[in-house]
Amino acid sequence: MKIRSFTKTHKKARIEIIPMIDTMFFLLVFFMIATLSMTIMRGVPVNLPKSETGKNDIKDNASITVSKDGKLYYDKREIQINELRSLLKRDAAVNPDMLVILNADEDATHGKVVELIDEVKLAGISRFAIATKPKNQ
Repeated sequence: MKIRSFTKTHKKARIEIIPMIDTMFFLLVFFMIATLSMTIMRGVPVNLPKSETGKNDIKDNASITVSKDGKLYYDKREIQINELRSLLKRDAAVNPDMLVILNADEDATHGKVVELIDEVKLAGISRFAIATKPKNQ
């Protein structure tokens, strides 16, 4: 009769790495999507004009948007042109170093954009920028 040795029948313990890679990939994707959903979009989406000298690292405090059809938005809220100066003065009183970003659709009229720049200056705000998208997009 043959006697079996129990030491030879035991398998060595292994750590399976494939499920761990799957879990880490899932967590990476989850946190990337969660981070993207936390970004603050203050303006209304419009078709911005292209520029080669634009900067992407500007932090804005207020956003004024002009759509193609001439509608005016202040931080995603539709307003009339006569309300803009008082809103800007109110926000500038709270934050004197306020920066205003002007998002104008590339098909918006030049006169409307100039009128908005004039309103920003009359409200006492000297820091403003015009939003563009990179030329190579």
